[in-house]
Amino acid sequence: MSAALLELKDISKNYGSLKALSDIDLSVRQGEWLAIMGPSGSGKTTLMNIIGCMDKPSKGAVFLEGVDISRESARNLTVIRRDKIGLIFQQFHLVNYLTALENVMTAQYYHSMPDEKEAMEALERVGLASRAKHLPSQLSGGEQQRVCIARALINYPALILADEPTGNLDEANERIVIDIFKQLHAEGSTIIVVTHDPEVAEDAERTVVLEHGRIARIINNAEKTEAAAAGGSV
Repeated sequence: MSAALLELKDISKNYGSLKALSDIDLSVRQGEWLAIMGPSGSGKTTLMNIIGCMDKPSKGAVFLEGVDISRESARNLTVIRRDKIGLIFQQFHLVNYLTALENVMTAQYYHSMPDEKEAMEALERVGLASRAKHLPSQLSGGEQQRVCIARALINYPALILADEPTGNLDEANERIVIDIFKQLHAEGSTIIVVTHDPEVAEDAERTVVLEHGRIARIINNAEKTEAAAAGGSV
């Protein structure tokens, strides 16, 4: 079994009297594809923000590649996020006056040095080399999301963290994005997808279901698929 890339130990997050997360214990293996689901208010966004180094827990420890990052300063968390995590958002967050290629290169700029050839290869990887010179307004929603994926991959992150990556896409573009995730997973990438869509979650190896800030259950999707194939019930 692969070593843990990410470990959450006894994580809680409070906003005043509101308990957004309570006593979360979770381990994500190197190369694993994990889905996080739950109704609105279940703590998905809070958990994503803590994993993505955009927030810190009120209690507990977060280990990324064996290093406790939960007590790092905001400045250090920014560096860790830049160097270790590829973020993919539902709302894309592309710079509207930059081309697809330039949007990918912005991630390089903050990490090291922009490399147009490398950025073009990242776009080619998601099937958008021919759209490299187009502005976001000239791209479909699915194409914009694929630019986001290319941007997230450009610095070879240890962890790919996607927040509702198919939430704004039609069925055809959703399938394209999920197929890209499948390919990344096959290549050994560690992926965490926060989603409300059970069909998206089913493609992951495991699904963590949150309710009221706690882990209600963890579903092993591989076992579920095998049981369905055998005609059993889950």
